[in-house]
Amino acid sequence: MNVIQVIIRDVIYILCFILSMQAMQALNYEKFLKQGHVRQAQVLYFLLVMALAWLSGSFVLIFLDF
Repeated sequence: MNVIQVIIRDVIYILCFILSMQAMQALNYEKFLKQGHVRQAQVLYFLLVMALAWLSGSFVLIFLDF
């Protein structure tokens, strides 16, 4: 893998992370969480965003043949 491919892959993953953050803000997930568990909710939110970003980034990279 050359340097250009690595940069493109990283940019795609960063863009997918940003888009995932924006998409997750549309959900009202607070009704699924327990009261007073703010830290755990933040960790869950971050992990869900990372998983969604990785899945969508991998999906894009498959079509770009990277």
